[in-house]
Amino acid sequence: MTRKQIKEQAARYAKFVQWSDPDQCFIGRCPSLFDGAVHGSDEAKVYKELCETVEEWIELLNQDGAPLPKSTADKKQYSGKFVLRAEPGLHRRLALKAQAAGESLNTYCVKTLAKA
Repeated sequence: MTRKQIKEQAARYAKFVQWSDPDQCFIGRCPSLFDGAVHGSDEAKVYKELCETVEEWIELLNQDGAPLPKSTADKKQYSGKFVLRAEPGLHRRLALKAQAAGESLNTYCVKTLAKA
């Protein structure tokens, strides 16, 4: 597999870098490919290291003749619908906040989740 092919395969996997309060550093993960993580104090450096790690994993799996796990790009399409179970008290608070905002509960929750 050429370096270009490895990079193309790596681009198909979702990579996440988030701040971790308990660890006081950025944590980079690629959950579709491996369970581990990379970490550091600079978000851009963590992302760069994560991308390099993903490429290394792909190269190692290829060298071992092991199949690559399904990439994010290969996964199913999402319908945009899911069921969420919540305590009745939380349901009530959200419904009241939505009503106060002049929105449906669905619209209010979608906007709130989009901010997360």
